[in-house]
Amino acid sequence: MAVLRTLLYLLVYPGLLFLFVYGTFSEWYDRKVYARLQNRMGPTHTGRFGLLQPVADFFKLMAKEDVVPDAADKGLFNALPAFGLAVVATSGLLLPVWNFSLAAPGWTSFSGDIIVMLYLLSLPTLVLFLAAWSSTNLFSTIGGARVLTMLFGYEVPLFLAVLSPAVLAGSWRLAEIAAFYQQRPALLLVNVLGFLVALVAVQAKLERTPFDIPHAETEIVGGTFTEYSGKKLALFRLTTDIEMVVASGLLATVFLGGFPGGALLGFASFVIKTLFIIFLLSLIRALTSRIRIDQVVSFAWRVLAPLAVLQLLATILVKGFLS
Repeated sequence: MAVLRTLLYLLVYPGLLFLFVYGTFSEWYDRKVYARLQNRMGPTHTGRFGLLQPVADFFKLMAKEDVVPDAADKGLFNALPAFGLAVVATSGLLLPVWNFSLAAPGWTSFSGDIIVMLYLLSLPTLVLFLAAWSSTNLFSTIGGARVLTMLFGYEVPLFLAVLSPAVLAGSWRLAEIAAFYQQRPALLLVNVLGFLVALVAVQAKLERTPFDIPHAETEIVGGTFTEYSGKKLALFRLTTDIEMVVASGLLATVFLGGFPGGALLGFASFVIKTLFIIFLLSLIRALTSRIRIDQVVSFAWRVLAPLAVLQLLATILVKGFLS
């Protein structure tokens, strides 16, 4: 029975099936919001309100020819899309949406899981760099170099911003952080600055406008994904969708008070809060235009990093005052 339950968790909920369904729904929601902000319709025909358009795109890519360049490192080139998907799917299991107990941590909720979550969310960036490098395409190599360059800009502000609420809560466990702010919702206001920093950093991590430099079609064709097609490109797109869900869930957990206990209420809270964060990400995407790679790094270190440090200092002062 325990084995069956574990397989259910891994494959159905909150595992691959749930992440696939909610990831593709989030892509539809993002595309729809982005289109409406630009006075367009967005997906409309495939399924009711165009809901099935991301699913149709995925299965269409799965049916396309899968081309591997002759000069590519075929082992890495073939394995990395599946590895990237496995990493983000694993990180999704750590979100405290379901069946967690503060008194008895389980295998998906443990002390320090916020550090593991941040680590797992860093790995897709390295996967994209290796994917670009293994393809040996010039445009892909430039895109991969940009991916890695951006990592050194936004990663530190993101870590500082996300860990500030953990410092105030006095815990490195996501479930305990969520419970702390559920009991003291007024303290959520202390982390507003950190939330804004983390939101911009997540936009950069997801390589969305204005940080879509690694795959700028007008400059480097498709950047990292230039040589990817068929099933591998479908897996990379699904990885991006799930990463958006997981990153939004992480911000909701530490900055919006997490998700109340109970399966139904917790699930509804998870959906509402993550869609709110995705809406903000779409808003940033619609209001800005692409910037240069040097501007990304400069903005991260001159603006985001000092604001993240300021947030951390404010958190330490508030924690000292409360104790």
